[in-house]
Amino acid sequence: MPRQARPLLGIGLMLLAAFCFAALDATSKKLTQSFPVPLLVWARYLVHFLLMVIFLGPSMKARLILTRRPTMQVWRAVMLVGTTGFAMASFRTMPLAEATSILFVTPLAVALLAGRMLGERLDASRWIAVVAGFCGMLLVARPGGAMTFAGIAWALAAAACYTVYQIQTRMLSPSENTWTMLFYTALVGTLAMSLGLPLFWTGTMPTPTQAAMIASLGIYGGTGHFLLIRAFRHAPASTLSPFLYTQLVWATLFGILFYDHVPDRASILGMAIIAAGSIAMAALERRRR
Repeated sequence: MPRQARPLLGIGLMLLAAFCFAALDATSKKLTQSFPVPLLVWARYLVHFLLMVIFLGPSMKARLILTRRPTMQVWRAVMLVGTTGFAMASFRTMPLAEATSILFVTPLAVALLAGRMLGERLDASRWIAVVAGFCGMLLVARPGGAMTFAGIAWALAAAACYTVYQIQTRMLSPSENTWTMLFYTALVGTLAMSLGLPLFWTGTMPTPTQAAMIASLGIYGGTGHFLLIRAFRHAPASTLSPFLYTQLVWATLFGILFYDHVPDRASILGMAIIAAGSIAMAALERRRR
């Protein structure tokens, strides 16, 4: 356990982070009906970047950007930008809960790749959890469900980017400052999307309400990652990981409240299997340790 471990505080912070991420997704789904996805991605990282510069820049100064592995920091950030953009594109055409559940196959994909890239062994119990989770995804993405082919493709692309992002995070975390890693995601996301801004800027000006919603994307994203970092300071990942799946609950509730979509029984079963597979993976990791 981390120093000064306070698991209840860590769990509470994780629950708040899950709410922030679900709110980010629900808001972006609404905005994608009126604005291009790249524009929303740019705004999300710009606000995140400004928040870090304002609140951390004066105290950390150059330490905020000092890193031993700048190339991997940049590629890791690019993967998160891809995750954000592809996820928003999937939310544009699919219900929140189903799209979110596909993104949550990431821990299972990480478990598969960790053996090859990080030298972690995948025993029989973990194989069962991985296979069950992917079967759950097939239930959600089955023909005749609420999913579209394009939406599934975008969601799978987001999950692929997020898997690589998670692997690179595990490779960097032992030697890199957490705030520096978070800052690079904001910096690279802002720079990369700013370069393409002339290509996707349509000249449409948002209303005051829409402008506030666009700004909230960066606030939700930055706050969610901040809470996530703080949570891991008080409890280990094996304790906290299951509680991140409350994001699926929030996504379902937001879909019902704001988009009048109730997942069918097969989709709910698939989401439950995905969550169970990943929670079992976290429990097995805790037992191993």
